[in-house]
Amino acid sequence: MIKEFCAENLTLLPTLNASQVSRVELCDNLAVGGTTPSYGVIKEACQLLHDKNISVATMIRPRGGNFIYNDLELKAMEEDIIKAIEAGSDALVLGMLTAENQLDTEAIEHLLPATQGLPLVFHMAFDLIPTAQQHQALDQLIDYGFVRVLTHGSPEATPIADNVAHLKNLVTYANKRIEIMIGGGVTAENCQSLSQLTGTAIVHGTKII
Repeated sequence: MIKEFCAENLTLLPTLNASQVSRVELCDNLAVGGTTPSYGVIKEACQLLHDKNISVATMIRPRGGNFIYNDLELKAMEEDIIKAIEAGSDALVLGMLTAENQLDTEAIEHLLPATQGLPLVFHMAFDLIPTAQQHQALDQLIDYGFVRVLTHGSPEATPIADNVAHLKNLVTYANKRIEIMIGGGVTAENCQSLSQLTGTAIVHGTKII
């Protein structure tokens, strides 16, 4: 099983080791679902965690709220991507939608050159895409080179156990073309059973250890 620990800045990172987690998603401001951490935080986190053989996926999100970004915000995200790579990030976590809750393909195409081929993760904005269109969205993300999607299986704050059927459907459809990582209510106590029920070995959360 691959465990990704969701960390707010540096506070808990010294306590982690590679026997507990494979990867850290590094964020600021988890109260709004996570935003981009500072350059200094990313750099120090990468230095610390790389010494522990733990990789770092850095959140690229300029603010809380929705995932509809204007041109100025996209420029800020582009600069943050460049700095996150410079600071040592192993992967980038981002998500952009249109007002109709579809993938914002124009925004993705705008940011792709700045990512310099780093692995890309689409975060839980994915859950806002209508269920009937999520297979198509996965296909699009695969075409853009995304390697992983983080999903709760529902945009609602339902227990993740209630979403097992849909999560399993996504895993089956993805068919190892893109990783489906489950999160939002995944804990050290339930991660093993959720992994078995959904068919994915990749779990994410603040309470997975």
